[in-house]
Amino acid sequence: MNDKSKSARKVIITCAVTGSIHTPTMSEHLPLTPAEIAESALGAAKAGAAILHLHARDPRDGSPTPSPDVFSEFLPQIAAETDAVLNITTGGGHNMTVQERLAAPLRFKPEMCSLNMGSMNFGLFPMLSRYPNWRHDWEPRYLENSRDFIFRNTFKDIEYILKHLGEDCGTRFEFECYDIGHLYTLAHFLERGLVKPPLFVQSIFGILGGIGPAHADVMHMRTTADRLFGSDYQWSILAAGRHQMSLCTMGAIIGGNVRVGLEDSLYIGKGELAKTNADQVAKIGRILKELSLEIATPAEARKMLDLKGASQTAI
Repeated sequence: MNDKSKSARKVIITCAVTGSIHTPTMSEHLPLTPAEIAESALGAAKAGAAILHLHARDPRDGSPTPSPDVFSEFLPQIAAETDAVLNITTGGGHNMTVQERLAAPLRFKPEMCSLNMGSMNFGLFPMLSRYPNWRHDWEPRYLENSRDFIFRNTFKDIEYILKHLGEDCGTRFEFECYDIGHLYTLAHFLERGLVKPPLFVQSIFGILGGIGPAHADVMHMRTTADRLFGSDYQWSILAAGRHQMSLCTMGAIIGGNVRVGLEDSLYIGKGELAKTNADQVAKIGRILKELSLEIATPAEARKMLDLKGASQTAI
């Protein structure tokens, strides 16, 4: 294992504020409007998140939207009130084209964006059985459509994003890896010189269609990433649903950074909905401190990830 596992290292906390997986029926605390997203993001930053991973929602019904105009209703406010790194999704939501997914990132040229490292089945439909009634008609359709849906991220798609957002805008990436093959895809782009270290590798566990949430799965991702990238990467871990805190804790112990937030889990404990993103950030922060690990500030995260700085964005 590389030297990033030493106790003196700084741990980056990322908070994924709303995402495109959970729907309004699932939690009354899920931020949906631009004002709610801004307030929740700022609360997470105050609680200790150095990076804010951001999606947009249609304020009329809470459905995912790629609209730059909606992003513009909350990005400037967040940027004005915190120095946290603003990380805009390029994953967007189901059935969005690559061009739609890039509309907001190309307008705002952020320091960081997410980038999924492979096409995959992305099954949300098991959540259908948990809710007998829905606030909006789009919600059950959205979940059911994932039964026959491939989340597209081809080599050509990834090359397009790396060129137009990475090379042209100076944006660096949170490389989202849902399976072992995604690590090898990232290694392919590293070998071609299309991505440059330090890489920020976000390993994702517990999504139906990706790698599972077993402890052995975490170790397999970690040892594979170490073998492929050596000391040229920062590893981070997120886990879906009930696995969030336990696997983030495990990841931190073995040298990783962590990601929490209502995109990844709606809960703060068994059967207890999280009221805010800040609640989850504060909880993982307490765990890290109990493990004698230091939490990275936004400035330290920028240095660790070689980001261009907030002044170089168009937000």
